[in-house]
Amino acid sequence: MATKSDFELEDALEVDFPKKYKVFLLNDDYTTMDFVVDVLIKIFHKSYEEAERIMLEIHKKDKGLCGVYSYEIAETKIAQVHKRARDNGFPLRAYMEEE
Repeated sequence: MATKSDFELEDALEVDFPKKYKVFLLNDDYTTMDFVVDVLIKIFHKSYEEAERIMLEIHKKDKGLCGVYSYEIAETKIAQVHKRARDNGFPLRAYMEEE
């Protein structure tokens, strides 16, 4: 049976959930649409249809939301995008902003 001190301790504990970050890809004049779709599928684990939709959003609105992650995961995904783009000769850029 719970005692008064158990309830007091439970009330005193507040859990702060980690902040979440939105990861965006930015439009440019050189990266191919096929490459962007490939990045969305391989790095962000999107279906082909979803990757195509996000790619068109990037093309039309100059940026597209790829996902929402913890800081460390968002940072890793951005680094993966930049490395893959650089390795393939594209200037594709990604960035994150707090949700």
